[in-house]
Amino acid sequence: MKKTLTRTTAGLMLSAAMGAGMSTAALAEDLKIGMIVTLSGPPAALGQQIVDGFQLALDQKDGMLGGQSVELIVEDDELKPDVALLKATSLVERDEVDFVVGTVFSNMLAAVFKPIVQSETFLISPNAGPSTFAGQNCSPYFFVTSYQNNQNAEVSGMIANAEGFENVFTMVPNYQAGRDNMEGFKQTFEGSVTDEVFTPLGHQDFSAELARISTSGADAIFTFMPGGMGVRLVNQFSNAGLSDSMKFMSVFTTDETTLPGQKDAAVGFLAAGTWAPDVANDANTAFVTAFEAKYGYVPGSYAMQAYDTANLIDSAVAANGGDLSDKDAVRAAIKAADFTSVRGDFAFNNNHYPVQDFHMLQVVKRDDGQFHTSFVRTIAEDYADSFHQDCEM
Repeated sequence: MKKTLTRTTAGLMLSAAMGAGMSTAALAEDLKIGMIVTLSGPPAALGQQIVDGFQLALDQKDGMLGGQSVELIVEDDELKPDVALLKATSLVERDEVDFVVGTVFSNMLAAVFKPIVQSETFLISPNAGPSTFAGQNCSPYFFVTSYQNNQNAEVSGMIANAEGFENVFTMVPNYQAGRDNMEGFKQTFEGSVTDEVFTPLGHQDFSAELARISTSGADAIFTFMPGGMGVRLVNQFSNAGLSDSMKFMSVFTTDETTLPGQKDAAVGFLAAGTWAPDVANDANTAFVTAFEAKYGYVPGSYAMQAYDTANLIDSAVAANGGDLSDKDAVRAAIKAADFTSVRGDFAFNNNHYPVQDFHMLQVVKRDDGQFHTSFVRTIAEDYADSFHQDCEM
């Protein structure tokens, strides 16, 4: 039987199971997966999408992955590195999980990375893809099912070139993913960057930054402001009347987690990504339909990547007949990526980051009033990150 646990309920369910005559040995037969995501504060919507996407895949497989019943333990890192480290240590030392799935934010990944991979537990990131672990610090126990952080920004630079933007104002939060995105955009953009602004993570009042934008002479803005930061920025940008004078281009600022709070203010804004809810393939159509039916909202890339992560684990466990004792065999099965990704073609590079297509997206409003990012055209095919050559695997 499938068990989805949070730390607050795990002990109660264990006691109930043993009281009903279930032995600890029977519980130990389950495939144990720990999940560390942000479920507190404004970014909680991002973590919840990951939980929901992974859970949908589990439900579709009757609570099993690779033929094994799954015990899923969900932990909230509270967007605090010390909390993330504590939760990660507990998952690998006390719970002895087979896989850890996480995190949302790159600074949380940096906090949990070492104790997980040093324990020779497989860590699969359904979102965070920092440059930190893509090159010389790559690990045979670390895989990413999303992207390398720089890549979406690099593709944004390509989009800016194609759209004829000559002067772009850039703004990101000052943490690893923000810095990766800034560097990624500058790597491919051929025009002039009028300004580079780094805000605190969790920034709320953009009035000072908007004043700088309005006098910058830029014809477009590029930004990475995930979660609540993106909601505030887009609404304040629109209220300041800047939508009439410049284009808005971003990654993970106008997506399915933020659009419910941005609504019409974001329609027409551009983005770069590996996927959109209307990407035309049978697997994606089935995923989006099932997700909306179960949860009542439009899935974003966070949910998609988590759904793919569950199916990746399913393929790896099945390939080894449920036996995870041979780490090399498990690693080979994960790297084979023998599953159908809802985004289309998907493969792992030598550094265990994906090689995949990237697209230009645009925010649209559906006839039913729902907002989502929409596929416009493919910008880069089979696009590999620029750090993989430094990884010795």
